[in-house]
Amino acid sequence: MHGATDVRIDQGVFGDADLVAGHGPWPRLRVDEAGWSAAIGLLADGHAELVSLWGDTPDIHMALRSSEQVVVLSLLARDGRYPSVGLHHPPAIRLERAVRDLFGLEPTGLPDTRPWLDHGRWHGDRPAASDYPFLPAQGAVLHQIPVGPIHAGIIEPGHFRFTCNGETVVRLEERLGYVHKGIEGLIAGSDLARASRLAARVSGDSTVAYGYAFARAIESALGVEVPARAVWLRALMAEMERIANHLGDVGGVCNDAAFSLALVHCAMLRERLLRTAGTCFGHRLMMDKIVPGGTADLSQSGIAAIRETVDAIGSALPRLLHLYDETPSLQDRTTGTGRVSVDLARQFAAGGYVGRASGRDFDARRDLCYAPYDALPLAVASQQNGDVDARVRIRLDEIRYSLTMVNAILADLPDGPVLTPIPPADGEGLAIVEGFRGDVFVWLRIQDGVIRRCHLRDPSWFQWPLLEAAIDGNIVADFPLCNKSFNCSYSGHDL
Repeated sequence: MHGATDVRIDQGVFGDADLVAGHGPWPRLRVDEAGWSAAIGLLADGHAELVSLWGDTPDIHMALRSSEQVVVLSLLARDGRYPSVGLHHPPAIRLERAVRDLFGLEPTGLPDTRPWLDHGRWHGDRPAASDYPFLPAQGAVLHQIPVGPIHAGIIEPGHFRFTCNGETVVRLEERLGYVHKGIEGLIAGSDLARASRLAARVSGDSTVAYGYAFARAIESALGVEVPARAVWLRALMAEMERIANHLGDVGGVCNDAAFSLALVHCAMLRERLLRTAGTCFGHRLMMDKIVPGGTADLSQSGIAAIRETVDAIGSALPRLLHLYDETPSLQDRTTGTGRVSVDLARQFAAGGYVGRASGRDFDARRDLCYAPYDALPLAVASQQNGDVDARVRIRLDEIRYSLTMVNAILADLPDGPVLTPIPPADGEGLAIVEGFRGDVFVWLRIQDGVIRRCHLRDPSWFQWPLLEAAIDGNIVADFPLCNKSFNCSYSGHDL
């Protein structure tokens, strides 16, 4: 059993629940407040994990997972109010604050009612960004260090408020939402082609993962079967995206520990892979190459080019690992720094390398198995230490595993078409795809050929709060190292 406790979350668990027709591949249930409270109890007791929570006035929706099961629960928010999930399950707090800002739905009992995405520009009764009430800290020797939202370097904006005792951080609080783009609002009312392009731009480093998840959600909603060649090409692009991002992150962590030599090696390998992707698919990031119903095709020369590139990366990887292992000054900075406990990673259902470095052995490719990963040599790396070093080693292992899968995909790539037409039909669907950062969740409703409502959840929603815990007790100078070892998405989170 991987991830959440193996408890059945069938319809009967939620009392007088009604099954909503036309929702795939997992069920959606309409529940009353008793059923909603039963779901909260499962989360609080650790018998289920929170996948996401989103507004859809007058309804509030919540997705849960237990083992290989996923269920969406829908509750009518009477008078715009519903029982707070965050009151009993902290990972829901920021999601509920976002829903409150976006839809005006009030979670009764929410322990933190400060705005999250609204920076004082949407509602007259909300504090301005400069007046945001950070949590208080008391102590004669404590001082605060404000960092951001504008940072040195070409990165997205986010504010970090450090409370310190000397150099030791005793509290970190984040303020995000600066790059809220209204993606879900833009998607609503869009045809499938435009909506797919918008979804692929939620977070540029995960454009394949978002395009993949969005397309699978549409296909689940409408019962579309994708050609076998397209199924395998999607996995190929996803693994190439994973390798490229992990190489960038490993180099970035090393650079933040003042070891720029590793950054240079990683950057060269990443650039070679991106150039190969650009040659083979017409875009370095493979943006818009996964579409509802299929994908772009790959030529025989493209297959040869990818093989040559992954062979080169595979040959360089042992030397890179040796360089990392045999540099004591680097090990001194990464080992034991920025720990996230196993219990916290499980409570927040942290995805990707953040969760797997802290013992949460979950990977959607395996645990919510989708083709073609059931036919590939998929291995899942796991660590228990939960520190910067563990998160680096998970990435290095995943690079190696993904290289193996890329070669397997190229060896067994089926012939045939790569696109099937999308029928004009109505439906609801969801998909969970394992991106490089963790599991990407998409839920949508299609009516009359357009997306009426769509919700996208980046893995960063459940990783950003853990960064606050990871830096606790570390020195201020180690924050860049911790932050890069998480590499949460601002854009993916802020939507």
